[in-house]
Amino acid sequence: MAFLDELAAGLGPAVRTDRPELDRVRTDRSGWTTDERPLAVVHARDVADVQAVLRLATEHRVPVVPRGAGTGLAGGAVATEGSVVLDVSGMDRVLEIDAGNETAVVEPGVVTDALAAALEPHGLWWPPDPASRAISTVGGNIATNAGGLLCAKYGVTRESVLGLRVVLADGTLLRLGRGTVKGVTGYDLAALLIGSEGTLGVVVEATLKLRRGSSDPVVTIGATFPDVRAAAAAAAAITASGLRCAALELMDAATCAALDALVAAGEGPAGDVPSLSGRGAFLLVQTDGGAAPREADAALDLIRAAGGEGAVAADPATAAALVALRRAAHPAFAKLGDVLIEDVCVPRTALPAMFDAVDDIARRHGLPIPTIAHAGDGNLHPNIVIPPSVPHAPGEIPEVVWAAGEELFRAAIALGGTLTGEHGVGVLKRRWIAEELGEDVMALSRRVKAAFDPLGILNPGKVW
Repeated sequence: MAFLDELAAGLGPAVRTDRPELDRVRTDRSGWTTDERPLAVVHARDVADVQAVLRLATEHRVPVVPRGAGTGLAGGAVATEGSVVLDVSGMDRVLEIDAGNETAVVEPGVVTDALAAALEPHGLWWPPDPASRAISTVGGNIATNAGGLLCAKYGVTRESVLGLRVVLADGTLLRLGRGTVKGVTGYDLAALLIGSEGTLGVVVEATLKLRRGSSDPVVTIGATFPDVRAAAAAAAAITASGLRCAALELMDAATCAALDALVAAGEGPAGDVPSLSGRGAFLLVQTDGGAAPREADAALDLIRAAGGEGAVAADPATAAALVALRRAAHPAFAKLGDVLIEDVCVPRTALPAMFDAVDDIARRHGLPIPTIAHAGDGNLHPNIVIPPSVPHAPGEIPEVVWAAGEELFRAAIALGGTLTGEHGVGVLKRRWIAEELGEDVMALSRRVKAAFDPLGILNPGKVW
């Protein structure tokens, strides 16, 4: 095939066509695996590699699927038939840290935790804090506009990106956004690229907006409740009171049980983590800044008013153990069987109603759906466990799981919410996107896509 020959001639060992490599990019962390197969995987080493791939792809009309660490949860970076997968995870340099201006310039393959380690000596940090931070990349965070544990107070990825360098489908290299904190010249095309899931261009560099570290206190609260509805009501009351907690994380009874099982098996987080056995729900609260102790007292009052029992962590080690326990939720679910990790977002005051809907859907479909939530911004992650009694092949999502997922999505939309708060649409939610956006917005969005990618070769079959 002429395209593969030219690709190999131009990029040499960066091009892989062996079966294990092609199979690797047919799935992601969602657990779903496509039947489609790519032509090749290219491990880009620099911007020139990215441009070369896209120029050849445009010339030969070959689809290109941009991909980072493969930690996505919606199939957004999964290979499509006859495509070349453009893997930018090897572009992983921190190019510049400017402490005076509180910015950093990085390549897309920088792992979120590695960035944090690079910034720490400068007294700086980058707010996006996904649960997958140990394995996910900055480029992936940008592709999905990721949030995480701290986004209720510090915002999602879009609020912490100033500028981008992006390669378009024809190989054109653009600089979008800016390096300054303020700037309103022209359309904000950088913001448009954030959350576009690789359908408009390939991000090859990002200028990030950082925050200065602080010696102000962080107060961590662990609170238990008789049931998840009471915990959701407490979380809604905390945000409605005007408190902006750094973290406000909710775990239902099934999640508490799964975490206890993980710890009992010796596979839980290090440290003296509490037992959550028999708890109806657990709420993790963190306040920070100079007002942290006062805000923590106010949060405790609201927790008790909602029927919960809460206490401040006695020391930093205990606080760290509570946060580590929350971060261990997904490994705990994985011990239960194959899991479809879902992502919906509702207005914060609708959290109790959405948890009621999750319980009802789980009961009617006979599926365990342990649920965690970034309660500070109304973002729930129902985890649909495929029980052993439901036959399915590896990487296959049974129809009963799709049916439950569909009801979850429609329940969120009916409550004034959205299909996805931070995981993206990818492949797995395409069939429902028009129900949320409507045909007029869909048509406009397709015109925007065509302006960036007139041949439709960038991540085809994803989102739209």
